[in-house]
Amino acid sequence: MIEVWSYVMKINIVCVGKIKEKFYVDAIAEYAKRLSKYCSFEIVEVADEKTPDKASEALEDQIKEKEGKRILAKIKDDAYVCTLEIKGKKLTSPGFADLIEKTTVSGKSNITFVIGGSLGLHKCVLDRSDYAISFSDMTFPHQLMRVILSEQIYRAYRIINNEPYHK
Repeated sequence: MIEVWSYVMKINIVCVGKIKEKFYVDAIAEYAKRLSKYCSFEIVEVADEKTPDKASEALEDQIKEKEGKRILAKIKDDAYVCTLEIKGKKLTSPGFADLIEKTTVSGKSNITFVIGGSLGLHKCVLDRSDYAISFSDMTFPHQLMRVILSEQIYRAYRIINNEPYHK
């Protein structure tokens, strides 16, 4: 049985850049379809900045800041923000489900996950974060990370609703 609160929760993924590969688009669309039974789910893309080869640290920071301002413009004031960061907290799938459930029970109706561009996230976005999550010590393409995150959100709702999922 699906609990009533799951219908009002809005889950957003704000991310830098567009996905060009059809197989990523198809995978995300499949998880979005599955998630529609549990929550409102949306992916919001912001434009990425071109990074020249051998860019200085100062230029890289300027690029991250531009992308960061675009990200922040897409985050609602009342959103609970989870940034994806290598130095974030690693969670199990049940732990991730617990984070979503506790956030919902605490009265939040919007969770926004943020995936940065190739250079990562600017300090202005990290400062807005309520929770930093790491999926691995490895670096993944941001397009693939959208698929992985979408799948984990879907898995979390299956766990929350005591529905079977693959371990």
